Amino acid sequence: MTIDILMPRPMLPIVQEQLDANFTVHRLYEADDPETLLAEVGEKIRGVAMAFGPVDKAFLSKIPNAEIVASFGVGYDHINTDDCLAAKVTVTHTPDVLTEEVADTALGLMLMTVREFGQAEQWLRQGNWEAKGPYPLTQATLQGRTLGIFGLGRIGKAIAKRAEAFGMEIHYHGRRKQDGVAYPYHATLKDLAAACDTLMVVAPGGAETQHAVNAEVLEALGPNGIVINIGRGTVIDEAALIAALENGTIFGAGLDVFEQEPKVPEKLLALPRVTVLPHVGSASQATRNAMGQLVVDNLKSWFDTGKAVSPVPEMG
Repeated sequence: MTIDILMPRPMLPIVQEQLDANFTVHRLYEADDPETLLAEVGEKIRGVAMAFGPVDKAFLSKIPNAEIVASFGVGYDHINTDDCLAAKVTVTHTPDVLTEEVADTALGLMLMTVREFGQAEQWLRQGNWEAKGPYPLTQATLQGRTLGIFGLGRIGKAIAKRAEAFGMEIHYHGRRKQDGVAYPYHATLKDLAAACDTLMVVAPGGAETQHAVNAEVLEALGPNGIVINIGRGTVIDEAALIAALENGTIFGAGLDVFEQEPKVPEKLLALPRVTVLPHVGSASQATRNAMGQLVVDNLKSWFDTGKAVSPVPEMG
């Protein structure tokens, strides 16, 4: 029996080729009129393979016989899991396979931000080293810094392990104190910010963390404070961050994610001690292929055994 899969947007070749070999794939993005195609095939769809885009009650009503949504990425704030649970649709994501890559990016971004390596590179490329002399001495150093991690999950722990090797003291905040974790725990994000001078945001997006890093938290971080975000852009109130940077409330920021990607506020880009990356935390071919393979494995496992490989926590 043929199993019909919906693919709303293009995915990696490793995903497309394997799904084509095992399922009948309906590519919504290739349709002249996606809504017409969805109306024609919606009742046949039993699974969805997707990288991003909203999944909610309205979307699920168009594919009433869907059993699984296999999402590409560890974050899944674009999916309303309550609506999926109500519709008896399993949701999967791709954790673990990107943990080490994102942790490496986090440390690289932190180093770039503290030591202004990106700005120093541009100084050289623009001919300033020869014309104006050495790049100015950086005011900040990584030595002696205390790292506060907001979100001590798989990636947060991998970051902490790397940061310890740099001699940093580690503190953390999350929904609860974790058993077996020796790092000092802070019950509020403001308390964490007050206890550290480098705040690493690893928290997922969604309503629970929307603008969790606000003006009050940034003020607690202080004038030597640096914010690094490799979680979700929505976790930081960008307007408050810009104001804190402009006013000297904090020292600098390193950002791989933004509130309205790919749009980045011009005011943010104009600030001198801000290092930015275009959401490349897990963006190596090897890691993205591993993530894509997990999307395929989730779909194949579900239809072969009735169990997914990596369901999101809400699925029990």
